[in-house]
Amino acid sequence: MAPISFARGVPAPECLPVDLLAECAQAAIQRDGKTVLSYGTGLGYAPLREWIGERHGVDPGRVLLTNGSLQGFVYLAQHFFQGKPGRAFVEAPTYDRPLLVLKGLGAEVVGLPMDDEGLEPDAFEQALAGGAPAFLYTIPTFQNPSGRTLSAPRRERIVALAREHGVYVLEDDPYGLVRYEGEAAPTMFELEGGERVIYSSSFSKTVAPGLRTGYFILPQELVKPLELIASSTTISPSLLPEATLTEFVRAGHFAPNLERVRGLLKARRDAMLEALDRHFGGTGATWSHPEGGYFLWLDFPEGTDADALLPQATEAGVTFVKGSDFFADGQGKSSARLAFSFVALDEIDEGVARLASLVGAAVA
Repeated sequence: MAPISFARGVPAPECLPVDLLAECAQAAIQRDGKTVLSYGTGLGYAPLREWIGERHGVDPGRVLLTNGSLQGFVYLAQHFFQGKPGRAFVEAPTYDRPLLVLKGLGAEVVGLPMDDEGLEPDAFEQALAGGAPAFLYTIPTFQNPSGRTLSAPRRERIVALAREHGVYVLEDDPYGLVRYEGEAAPTMFELEGGERVIYSSSFSKTVAPGLRTGYFILPQELVKPLELIASSTTISPSLLPEATLTEFVRAGHFAPNLERVRGLLKARRDAMLEALDRHFGGTGATWSHPEGGYFLWLDFPEGTDADALLPQATEAGVTFVKGSDFFADGQGKSSARLAFSFVALDEIDEGVARLASLVGAAVA
């Protein structure tokens, strides 16, 4: 029985624009090889920083390119917590890798509850009463792991609270452009103006993860400290992938490729929702209905232990990521993150059917 993975939050192989990127890599070397095959600055390849600055309406001097956006998170966390105590607020659930980074640095991690409209601002305000954190980390659009999106009114209120209390908000937005339906809300960075909101994104979900290129748009006071951390860590990020992306976007490939990726992944999202309705409908399970992104969140029927279910599911040929991985305090034991982005379209129904049969037996 071939394994079916709902665990991999990466684009399907057919999403990757292999031929175009090969052409762009060659063009980058031919155009600027003596630069891109050498060391650069800690901030990254200047032409790509200029394009990002144009796209977001900011001075490119505020743009930090990183080896995927997670590396930028590491730099930010080191700046605030390396050798000193402090608190960070996160969504509950949230992306598991930042949780590991924060815990490794000894930060106190405070999880704030979510519902179908995203992070609950009342919970944010109540937590602020206990003292301001170094920053709030949020993935407001098509969140990893839940697929939920923070509503526009909540974005405005969270921004207002951040201003009032002098708190940084790290808005992680790698999925926002991978929208299948609905209208996009303004980013918190756009609402606030970039003084208290740090914006991060990545080309991993829109072009190719193997290019390992993400970016941060920083308030001016954080540029030099993070550039120093970056320079002392890697000297400079890898310039060839960044130059390849520069050729890709300047040649006009970004928008049509994004539209192609949206179509490929929307079909998978639709198939996943249909399969969940078919195999979990009426069982007491509930799940999110994302308008874009790579993931959805499944709450199993009452009485299901996802931690215990995972090895059984793996043996039966279907994998997922257990919900407890995404909480600072180990909640989520009856939940799972299901990634629909990587699995083949014709495997989705079978994978959900295998999972449902195991859950039915577990709670019978």
